[in-house]
Amino acid sequence: MRITMSQVLTGTLTGALLVAGSAQADRSDWPDNFTVGTASQGGTYFVYGSGWANLIADELDVSGGGEVTGGPNQNLALVHTGELALGLTTMGPAAEALAGESPLAPGVPMDNVCALFPMYETPFSITTLADSGIESISDIPDGARIGFGPAASTSDTYFPAMLEELGVDFERRNGGWTDLGGQLQDGLIDVIAFAAGIPIPAVSQLEVQTDVNIVEFSEEEQAQVLEAFPVSPFQIPASTYETLEEDARAVSMWNFTIAGCDVSEDFVYEITKLSMENNDRMRDIHRSAATSVPENIQYNTVLPFHPGAVRWYEENGYEIPEERKLN
Repeated sequence: MRITMSQVLTGTLTGALLVAGSAQADRSDWPDNFTVGTASQGGTYFVYGSGWANLIADELDVSGGGEVTGGPNQNLALVHTGELALGLTTMGPAAEALAGESPLAPGVPMDNVCALFPMYETPFSITTLADSGIESISDIPDGARIGFGPAASTSDTYFPAMLEELGVDFERRNGGWTDLGGQLQDGLIDVIAFAAGIPIPAVSQLEVQTDVNIVEFSEEEQAQVLEAFPVSPFQIPASTYETLEEDARAVSMWNFTIAGCDVSEDFVYEITKLSMENNDRMRDIHRSAATSVPENIQYNTVLPFHPGAVRWYEENGYEIPEERKLN
């Protein structure tokens, strides 16, 4: 029996259409588009989240992007309500939100939020102008005007309480990191208390334009804060900033990407696969993604993992504790 070229081409086309149809069917419950909740411009969340959104959109062929938000607390609320499919958060605000203690919605347990993968540790660090005379936390004068980032952000939630614990008296200011950097240069505020992945774009920009001090915690101050808050010891490597001559002592809190627990399992599986199998591309987005690896899933001690993420981890030999699976 002779098979003509036209029959071969017809068969090939039919097979291709079947494959395409199957792929389309697999995407039947995928969202038409998505948005990643980040934080203010000038911070690591905005750079990391926007770059990650673009990677997902380009590789999975779904329209999406990053959105400026107030940071972790707002991202948790927006993901919980379904206004955003994806977001970024730190473990402290996540624990409060799950327990119904979010400052944005007191008494409302945000239980429609699931973890995807670890991002990086957020160091809590302090920056001042070099001519301020502030070289330690104890040097901060009474009544100092301190910028804590966007209202209800991780920094704004925890850093004021940390400084109060250490006996610092201050006036509280809020704003985006880039805006606060400008206010510091203009003498409108005295200190910026950052909680953001390093290097912080706003600090890198500041040290290009002026001389700054990056203020570390003393050993005693670090121990006191570790005792009082859900944070870990951290060293900011000297290589992070031109200003640093040696590692700077700090404290930190882990960050995770999140999704609504009701977002398509197959969609989240593909996002997790893409993110966990391409760390070189994640590091191209922001070098803090060097710790965005599956070995660090252990640092989620709060949220359930999304079923799509669980599927990828278990297929690749990573164990998810039963208490971290969605009931």
